[in-house]
Amino acid sequence: MKKTTVVVAIALIFSSLTFAQREGHRGERRGYHQDLSVEQVATLQTKKMTLALDLSAKQQKQLMDYNLEQVAYRKAKMEERKTRRATNDEKPSAEERYALENERLDHMIAQQSELKKILSEEQFSQWKKIQMHKHAKHQNRRQRTGRK
Repeated sequence: MKKTTVVVAIALIFSSLTFAQREGHRGERRGYHQDLSVEQVATLQTKKMTLALDLSAKQQKQLMDYNLEQVAYRKAKMEERKTRRATNDEKPSAEERYALENERLDHMIAQQSELKKILSEEQFSQWKKIQMHKHAKHQNRRQRTGRK
């Protein structure tokens, strides 16, 4: 009986330590790009896409310009969300959520059409597969954590 309680206590301690370490690691990963400049993030994204899609020098330059715009846009939107949350404690209304989601989807459509101009058909289809894989991976992670 005494051995059983000791084993259970040790198991509880190790599981809580493991859980605490995982949570800390996620928090560090979440802010990975926050301390980098817009140019640094755009350069990293361009190089990753170059490796994944085998881009030409001309495509790399076009993609770098595109990524600079996108990173600056995302950082501005993030700051806007932070200030909105800091000044307003209540959640956005249904109309505001609709407008935000509509704007986000319009932006995604514009991004996709811009990338279609830069990439070849084969590269674009490969990019779409990568995006679908990332989306599925993100959905699985959200389901495991129980978040919507």
